Amino acid sequence: MLQAWTRHPSSRLEPSRNDDPAEVPISAPFPFRILVLGLAAGALFACGGGGGTAAEQTSSGVVQAVTLNSALASPWGLAFLPDGRMLVTQKDGSMVILSKDGRTIEQTLDGLPAVAASGQGGLLDVALDPDFATEPWVYWTYAEPGTGDETGLAGTAVARGRLVGDALRDVQVIWRQVPKVGGGGHFGARLAFRGDKTLFVTLGERQLKTPSQDLATTLGKVVRIHRDGTIPSDNPAIPGALPEIWSYGHRNPQGAAMRPGTDALWLSEHGPQGGDEINRVVAGGNYGWPLVSYGCDYGDPVGEDCRIGGGTHAPQYVEPVSYWVPVSIAPAGMIFYTGSGFPQWNGHVFMGALAGEALWRIELDGDREVAREELFAELGERIRDVEQGPDGWIYLLTDSGKLIQVRN
Repeated sequence: MLQAWTRHPSSRLEPSRNDDPAEVPISAPFPFRILVLGLAAGALFACGGGGGTAAEQTSSGVVQAVTLNSALASPWGLAFLPDGRMLVTQKDGSMVILSKDGRTIEQTLDGLPAVAASGQGGLLDVALDPDFATEPWVYWTYAEPGTGDETGLAGTAVARGRLVGDALRDVQVIWRQVPKVGGGGHFGARLAFRGDKTLFVTLGERQLKTPSQDLATTLGKVVRIHRDGTIPSDNPAIPGALPEIWSYGHRNPQGAAMRPGTDALWLSEHGPQGGDEINRVVAGGNYGWPLVSYGCDYGDPVGEDCRIGGGTHAPQYVEPVSYWVPVSIAPAGMIFYTGSGFPQWNGHVFMGALAGEALWRIELDGDREVAREELFAELGERIRDVEQGPDGWIYLLTDSGKLIQVRN
């Protein structure tokens, strides 16, 4: 269903599920809704592929979701190798290589460090070095368990290793979130390489709220580092901040993508009860959490009156490009689409939803959202990651263990 948006609340509510309270609990009905074009979105299932095919009528014609693999174990991140095979992280701490068609696990890689695989923690995102063809570094994020005085604590860490055959060699932990804390939530942990080959890392506030505004920590931040973990000298000079901090006031950013043709990082991040956001990240920007949100504290009756800090971010904080109220979809991995498979959607954002169990397409006019469309809600899948393949199709990872190809 294609939707355009104004700043007026809607009284229409949609069915929702609450199957993961720790990761934004309820599938979101959407606010300020003006229906532009309604299309029946019946999912038609057929045998074949790795477990079935769903066809859906969209605003631009029929698209299909083809299940290629249903034997993965809580997959979290996906990166395409130059030969078309796929690297997939699994939350339990394993990284596997899938065949070009995605249907077969060809290898399970050796050499990864131990992970804190509890709650929302584990082995998380994965990305290839921009110069992978000559320097085959693989980068990944994970919940790193503490040792010594930090035993029982955990924090997001970034490691890299050279992919050699069926193993990762010369493994190095290049960056660690500080401080490590208790609990199993809000690790953030998406990776995105900038055009200058520096690396952005998104970081949750570990469900502690106030550290997002504490510039002596890296909880609730985006950081920018070099590929060896050192700090770029041209990071924003934020008074009192650790030098790697690029932006702050984030809650739990679980999607990240560079906008094509720019050095602009965009994020999707979880709100509390409502208030999920898509943000364009500016250097030195403060995104307001936990002082302001279009969402409400858990337990408050949903509506405008309970919005944290009144909801409006500007002028003190950066306004989101998009937000979801009165409850949440739990946004996850995202891309800007640039492929040939869906030329009508070039430049659009595609974003997975966890509690919302759908794939979302967001159309932009400059930095402003003009329409959004919910796809494949009938699959009932928590979509953890979204990536564009070298074939121009869109690939999804689901918490249930599936790799799904979206194609014509």
